[in-house]
Amino acid sequence: MTDPVLVEVTRGNFVESRHRGAIAIYDFDGKAVLEIGNVEELLFPRSAIKSMQALPLIETGAADALGFDDADLALSCASHVGEPGHVERAASMLAKIGLDESALECGTHWPTDQASELALARAGGKPNQLHNNCSGKHSGFLAVCAHCGMNHKGYVGFGHGFQQMIRETMNDVTGAKHDESNAAIDGCAIPTYAVSLGSLAYGFSRMGSGKGLSMDRAAAARRLMRAAMSNPFYVSGTGRPDTVLMEAAPGRIFVKGGAEGVLCGVAPDRGLAFAVKCNDGAGRGADMIGANIVARLFADEPTVVEQIANITSPSILNRNGAVVGILRPAETLARLEI
Repeated sequence: MTDPVLVEVTRGNFVESRHRGAIAIYDFDGKAVLEIGNVEELLFPRSAIKSMQALPLIETGAADALGFDDADLALSCASHVGEPGHVERAASMLAKIGLDESALECGTHWPTDQASELALARAGGKPNQLHNNCSGKHSGFLAVCAHCGMNHKGYVGFGHGFQQMIRETMNDVTGAKHDESNAAIDGCAIPTYAVSLGSLAYGFSRMGSGKGLSMDRAAAARRLMRAAMSNPFYVSGTGRPDTVLMEAAPGRIFVKGGAEGVLCGVAPDRGLAFAVKCNDGAGRGADMIGANIVARLFADEPTVVEQIANITSPSILNRNGAVVGILRPAETLARLEI
């Protein structure tokens, strides 16, 4: 099956580029409401499933034992951009565990927020693992290890007990296998597993509804998504698509993107969950597809739609700031009905 073109990129009066992709939307009974493209093809969800990976943080009692608040929980589900607030929050989480930056095994990169990157460089500083977009997630992993008496050394390895815990959790939530046969290594050094877009949408429908999950797991899922929706800055950062989408409908939409054009979301009061894959791995394509889904879900609320207009159909500017084109929904996406 050839996935349809979902996004067109224009320059002047011409279409310069096109993004093909797939969409899976499931209701809270775990049934497909809409499927576009090949939703059974295996893909790596990458960071889109961090909220699922954070479930043991709640279920083991680690979060409460260590005094993690909702902002900490939001950062445990985050792909932050390295703003000072993100770095400070990750350091604070580690301090509550009794560890520091050296315990992280996620690797180092410069802040992806340009202003924060420049400020750090101008101050003569260098990035460390706290600046890694996954430092909050990894701090949550370390919290579980500490609370459960696991040696945290090598916690990113496939054979570590914590990674076994993650696999069992993901198997249960998505209904898809997570083992050596579909494993690879993510950018932050932990295992990542190839599953279908349908499995992701199904998993997030269960995260939103709790149906089919144990009572404790359902409660943990609700708590994590509530924390993320209440603290969208910590999930991504100032002006970032995930953050803007959640800010537009506070407490009513959960969105989390991942590398290589994956994005997942839950609209609790609409009883729907969705998963998106932009085939060429473009984040701009996935963000736009996801934003258009959100716009359809909240079509009866013009204020919400207006607040996300810069993501549903963003302008393309030249170096002088003039508009020279747009990203627009292609026919399949423009006619989307949910």
